[in-house]
Amino acid sequence: MDQKEVDLESLSIQQLDEIRKQIELELNHLTNSFTKLKQAQFKFQECKNSICLLSKEGDENKEMLVPLTSSLYVSGILASKPEKVMIDIGTGYYVEKTIEEAIKFYEERVKYLNTNLKDIEGYVNSKSSSLKVVIDVIQEKIKNSEISVD
Repeated sequence: MDQKEVDLESLSIQQLDEIRKQIELELNHLTNSFTKLKQAQFKFQECKNSICLLSKEGDENKEMLVPLTSSLYVSGILASKPEKVMIDIGTGYYVEKTIEEAIKFYEERVKYLNTNLKDIEGYVNSKSSSLKVVIDVIQEKIKNSEISVD
């Protein structure tokens, strides 16, 4: 999308207020996206940590809760160190991977999300700066209009 530079001083207070509202909407959307990506990154990191714990030597006969559904668990015992795990690769698809492949998969996901989070953080900072400039111009115009009325 092409964006043109506009001289904010030449706009009316109403036009500036519309720009302010638009920037606030974009900023809100970016902030929500950032939060969701951060949650996904945390989830992937937790998956990686769980696999690392599961694959430690000497953890045979370890008690654990086994999920039957998303809200129903039963007690179980880890009979031996697992060689493979089933991982959710998205949209309900599961793939069997070795422990090493699963750890690598989650590390790549965390790294990918980290890159996206940095990009979004840059956009948020840019939009925040733009919002501050627009608000400053609005306040200056209001101040000048009050002075000219007196």
